[in-house]
Amino acid sequence: MVFLLDYFQHKRDCKFKQAERSQRIQDLTSYHGAFTASERQVLSKPIEELVQDVHKQVVQPIDILRAYGKAALKAHVKTNAVTEVMISAAEGWTSDGSINFKGPLAGIPISLKDSIVVGGFDTTVGYSCNVGNKGEKDGAMVRILKDAGAIPYVKTNLPITLLSFESTNDIWGRCMNPHNNKYSPGGSTGGESALLAAGGGRIGIGSDVAGSVRVPAHFSGIYSLRCSTGRWPKNGMVTSMPGQEGIPSVFSPMTRTLEDLSYFTKSMIGMKPWKYDHSVHPIPWREDTAKEYTEKKKLRVGVLRTDGVVDPSPACARAVEEVVAVLKKGGHEVIDVNPPSPYEALYLGSQLLNADGCKTFKSFFRTGEWEDSGAKEMSWLMSLPSPFKYVYYLWVKYVRRDEVWAGLIADWKEKSAYEQWKLVAKREAYKARWHDWWEQEANIDVMITPPNATPAVPHDGMHDAVSSCGYTFLFNLLDYTCGIMPITHVDKALDQLPPNFSLKKLNGVARGAYKHYNATAMHGLPVAVQVVGQRLEEEKVLAVMTRIEKALGDDKYQLLEID
Repeated sequence: MVFLLDYFQHKRDCKFKQAERSQRIQDLTSYHGAFTASERQVLSKPIEELVQDVHKQVVQPIDILRAYGKAALKAHVKTNAVTEVMISAAEGWTSDGSINFKGPLAGIPISLKDSIVVGGFDTTVGYSCNVGNKGEKDGAMVRILKDAGAIPYVKTNLPITLLSFESTNDIWGRCMNPHNNKYSPGGSTGGESALLAAGGGRIGIGSDVAGSVRVPAHFSGIYSLRCSTGRWPKNGMVTSMPGQEGIPSVFSPMTRTLEDLSYFTKSMIGMKPWKYDHSVHPIPWREDTAKEYTEKKKLRVGVLRTDGVVDPSPACARAVEEVVAVLKKGGHEVIDVNPPSPYEALYLGSQLLNADGCKTFKSFFRTGEWEDSGAKEMSWLMSLPSPFKYVYYLWVKYVRRDEVWAGLIADWKEKSAYEQWKLVAKREAYKARWHDWWEQEANIDVMITPPNATPAVPHDGMHDAVSSCGYTFLFNLLDYTCGIMPITHVDKALDQLPPNFSLKKLNGVARGAYKHYNATAMHGLPVAVQVVGQRLEEEKVLAVMTRIEKALGDDKYQLLEID
């Protein structure tokens, strides 16, 4: 009986939130209809220019909010990206003194991943048990934003569990890629990437524990920066895995353009976030570093062609090669690199991230609540009785002769504190090896890698591709700064698999990823590259990204037009 009551309460809470969202959208009567000429002018300007207009009182913050509020609702119809609609409240914030319109983000509407706490609104994180958990006060992140002049106006969709490159849950439904609604916009910050790609905003904030601001940017065709821990605030959030610090999650910026990404990041760090959040290092924006890598005549760039687990698909390899070509043409030194084993990082990261046996993210589920197909695969294997799991391991290792997949599942179980500490020690030793390799052997400024083995996955594709996250997860373990910049689109004429390609010959991780690679079906989906620096090198990474985009010239990525 208790389970039945729990199930019915789950259904009631989901229905309530969906109805609440619909009513809020319906009540925004002035936000429907075609854009006016002045609204289109607002939508066309980079945020730095809009901020200057607000400071000079050329434009009012309410007018910027109305333009982007309208754009967000149009994007939501296309993608189902929006969760909490805060536009009515935001109108009040523009006039009640709660936002500082003299700050570096004055008047800029900002979208937020659903996990970020805004006073007066729920922070469900896709779990129905969190419906009604609204607090009175803003979290630290939102307080910084309002003091900087930004206007929070919508929160965005994500996957239940936050452990997926899709963004679906029972409360808010499935988020779709604006380029092709049969595909995922990414996850776990997929609502942000879908909204920004569709033109429903210019700047947003997401979180990243295995690639969750980077893969969505790659899937949807926007820009993002995975900051190192301590460079961007992280307090004032709700998560699916509180207490998980084996692979720390970081909150980071996502934007529609690279120009906005640089200005937004610099502005946030300029707000001295360490005065709001004890977890932030007191490191000001280092303009000298940005200038050094903007002007350095000859960069030394390493290229990671493959992680040795899943080779990049033709589309992703082509994007990397396009960047390599323009760098070489610009006179920069470009070398292929062979760093310490990325597979070891995938093993250590997956064991650390799920050391609790998947218990924590499972603890928030109600009876009958839908579970992301990828996370479900992880928790199912974790819960398999040891004798059956061992038989499965033996079959994979000795019958299938798949050393890669066998190695990942061999120790797939809940860890004791003793086992956890041993893994942390191995993690730190691995990070030290990478540091020595980068500084003493490779001696590179930055590294270029694919962000993922494939472009966007189709809906429910994470059932098979759940373990294919090595190109991003590697740098969560290392805590390196990484930027994502879209380069091209899948081309059915250029990106087909070779005639001799065989799915059966691949290891279990690669097989899951390539099961859904189809250049014809994916035609037109975005493809990005990842620019990697070492820890706390946000200024350097953004400077190099800017140089790459300038080098691309007229061939740089073309954004989706705003409807």
